[in-house]
Amino acid sequence: MKHFLGSIILAFLSILTVTGQSNALDLSGKWDFQIDREDTGVKEQWFRKILEDHINLPGSMPEKLKGDEVTVHTQWTGSLYDSSYYFNPYMEKYRMEGQVKLPFFLTPDKHYVGVAWYQKNVTIPSDWKGDRIILFLERPHIETTVWVNNREIGMQNSLCVPHVYDLTAAVAPGKSCRITIRIDNRIKDINVGPDSHSITDQTQGNWNGIVGRIELQTTPKVHFSDIQIYPDLKDRKATVRISLYAPASAKATLQLSAESFNSDKKHSVPTVQQNISVRSGDNKIEMELPMGEDFLTWDEFDPALYKLTATLTCGKEREAKEVQFGMREFTIKGKWFYVNGRKTMLRGTVENCDFPLTGYAPMDVASWERVFRICRNYGLNHMRFHSFCPPEAAFIAADLVGFYLQPEGPSWPNHGPRLGNDQPIDKYLMDETIALTKQYGNYASYCMLACGNEPSGRWVSWVSKFVDYWKATDPRHVYTGASVGNSWQWQPHNQYHVKAGARGLSWTGAQPESTSDYRNRIDTVKQPYVSHETGQWCAFPNFSEIRKYTGVNKAKNFEIFRDILNDNHMGGMGHDFMMASGKLQAICYKHEIEKTLRTPDYAGFQLLALNDYSGQGTALVGLLDVFFEEKGYINAAEFRRFCSPTVLLARIPKFTYTNNETFHADIEISHFGKEALQKANTVYCVKDKYGKIYARGVVSTRDIPIGNLFSLGSIDMKLNDIRTPQKLNLEVRLENSDIVNDWDFWVYPDKVKLKQGNVYTTDTLDEKAISILQEGGNVLITAAGKIKYGREVKQYFTPVFWNTSWFKMRPPHTTGIFLNDYHPLFRDFPTEYHSNLQWWELLNKAQVMQFTHFPADFQPTIQSIDTWFISRKIGMLFEANVLNGKLIMTSMDITSQPEKRIVARQMHKAILDYMNSDAFRPDTRISPEQIQTLFTKIAGDVKSYTKDSPDELKPSIVN
Repeated sequence: MKHFLGSIILAFLSILTVTGQSNALDLSGKWDFQIDREDTGVKEQWFRKILEDHINLPGSMPEKLKGDEVTVHTQWTGSLYDSSYYFNPYMEKYRMEGQVKLPFFLTPDKHYVGVAWYQKNVTIPSDWKGDRIILFLERPHIETTVWVNNREIGMQNSLCVPHVYDLTAAVAPGKSCRITIRIDNRIKDINVGPDSHSITDQTQGNWNGIVGRIELQTTPKVHFSDIQIYPDLKDRKATVRISLYAPASAKATLQLSAESFNSDKKHSVPTVQQNISVRSGDNKIEMELPMGEDFLTWDEFDPALYKLTATLTCGKEREAKEVQFGMREFTIKGKWFYVNGRKTMLRGTVENCDFPLTGYAPMDVASWERVFRICRNYGLNHMRFHSFCPPEAAFIAADLVGFYLQPEGPSWPNHGPRLGNDQPIDKYLMDETIALTKQYGNYASYCMLACGNEPSGRWVSWVSKFVDYWKATDPRHVYTGASVGNSWQWQPHNQYHVKAGARGLSWTGAQPESTSDYRNRIDTVKQPYVSHETGQWCAFPNFSEIRKYTGVNKAKNFEIFRDILNDNHMGGMGHDFMMASGKLQAICYKHEIEKTLRTPDYAGFQLLALNDYSGQGTALVGLLDVFFEEKGYINAAEFRRFCSPTVLLARIPKFTYTNNETFHADIEISHFGKEALQKANTVYCVKDKYGKIYARGVVSTRDIPIGNLFSLGSIDMKLNDIRTPQKLNLEVRLENSDIVNDWDFWVYPDKVKLKQGNVYTTDTLDEKAISILQEGGNVLITAAGKIKYGREVKQYFTPVFWNTSWFKMRPPHTTGIFLNDYHPLFRDFPTEYHSNLQWWELLNKAQVMQFTHFPADFQPTIQSIDTWFISRKIGMLFEANVLNGKLIMTSMDITSQPEKRIVARQMHKAILDYMNSDAFRPDTRISPEQIQTLFTKIAGDVKSYTKDSPDELKPSIVN
């Protein structure tokens, strides 16, 4: 990559954010091809010979099944924090040649890192005589060197913009020539970081090839080299800055006009003209385009777009270019973003370049429009691109949809490279952001820019200069140095921040509520604060998704996880685990997003992510699968209740009550819609799952301004008429609209009488318990805090964060619970088949029992869902026939502080009532010895073998 420096400027003499080249010759199709494993092609002058193989372009080598089979020897581009795959005896079958499956990311069919050559014979059209002729390569990966016949044209390296070569001096119209392209996808002098989503095997893959347009194009000798449009809404104009190149001095005429093209209302801008004198070389010209009184603006609600037509006439030569733009201003005032003067909150997701079918980002507009429209259906208006810049098709699609984008420089300068240490990455990142801004800067959807993700090194001073440069250079966008986690330093020059720290739920240490917010974490921040990678709550894998992977990458990680579940005698429970864990995941996302919306001056959030992330250990953080398709446990309409331009909020101090209390909720609204709401009538309803109404009324009738934390009133409901345990639902809506939100809460009797009946209760399997079981009696073991076999499994109420492989078994290890909610045990304990907020009192930090030594067909009644990397059979309550009697054993604390722990008290009552009923009929037989093992056996912690990437270990592992 070392020859890159400076080449990007040469490339931009030849490319524009435009459509409609004067002439273009499509070079897609069959190319000669050859892999250069030893990198001897330059020395041996392969550009002079006929290559031995063939390939169809555009495409990547993996897409065309070119390269090597994946083996345990494969050297991956990316950090592998859990190296147990290379040591674990269980994984041996997945390391065998021809049967390799990887647990930490998707497994490609083919893999190749190195040099490959591409060659095609082309006849230059005879009518191109006198024109400038360029070779246009969209999204090659990574470094290209071009020869025409035997003449080297040059080398370029960009992960963000097309590689463009001027071939004018090397070709002759009407004659044939041989174009040879050498592509190298190795990390060399310029190291963007092996985990950068622009190159890493964690996401798209480090492929070799060209996946976009491949064309010969022509322009006149006097031609446009750049057109940039700067909207000015206040003065109703657009300033057009034009760069022209001329080989010699000449007289020319410039004409500009514009017309809207995608909105119901049409608008045409009259033509303006300017006569100019151009000198030899580069020429800078600035023209004003008056837009008129009734010009259209672009935003998420009305994404009206224009096409500027710029016409250059010089003698007999004429060039016309079309440039897409929108009349849009994305600005900052105080702690908020403003779009065209309207206060705006960002509701975003992160695009991690996970596209398993191709292994690279889509190059067509339709695919991106699909993604953005799905995100819009889920109430989002913003997308950050993690350490990569998408192709032009993404900007075109986002313009059409009305979606705000934050592209980034293609680097995660960490895990090797360091920013600000005078390494080549410093200049490369600056050059890349300059290049991508010239290429895509006119698109209205390009609103924000960061240099990349989570840098290391002396990076603060570097990103400060980065932000200062962009603030002074281009006012169309706003700038942050880097998107960072909580432990990274503050960046004092940022216009806005993308930072972790003000995110997450506090449910590990306190019961769920909806009164708290993040204000004490951001109250001293003076710029807009956008959360970095909010959520990251995991769900269990969806094994039915495996069949969707019909492209270059296969979900063999899912196959491993399915095998593990099968080997632990739970193979039929995969769908149940996915649905139950997914319901908990959705609950966590709802409450974290609402907590963000409840926070004063919180400018936005970025989920990581709305869809699953295939790499870094397999991070199933998405409410949608990696293909942006629903998994079955939440849909767009349900998600929009708490994530949309207008969201009703309720500050509720707790979600579990006794019937001698009063339920109270303060109702607020976060409204960032198109306009303020006049005389909005807010109504509420409390009902049970069957639709029975317990309370209803009007909260208030008020005008609602744009902004968050506007108080609408409060709701109070006495609960004394509720005699039996109930789950109720508070629904609040703006009348005659689709703006609605809801919250579950639970009511239990204040007075609960525990009927011991014929049940003997103990906290261990003591001699009396054995005797009672021998005599055919019933025993309840309340073993909270006494379990050893399962003690290493750390359970919180919230699910696994990111995944336990990448974070080396950092707790929690579970992803909620699964149970049969039709089981008679739960007749007086209202529950669904999954964790909900009432379970917090019983689940959070509770021990689990491990049942590896129990019969294969045994399943606990309340089953904890283990991390999918291990899938131990674990749970917190089981029933069994033991000796001649019947037993229930639980590791939940159902006995302490019954006057305060009303859910545990109700569970205790439900268990006793069930055990004293005729319905208590366990169907599994367990021996006393097996039960005793739960108190004595120690499994030990799961080992990942190394605290660092195993890259350094691989040679000794595989040789």
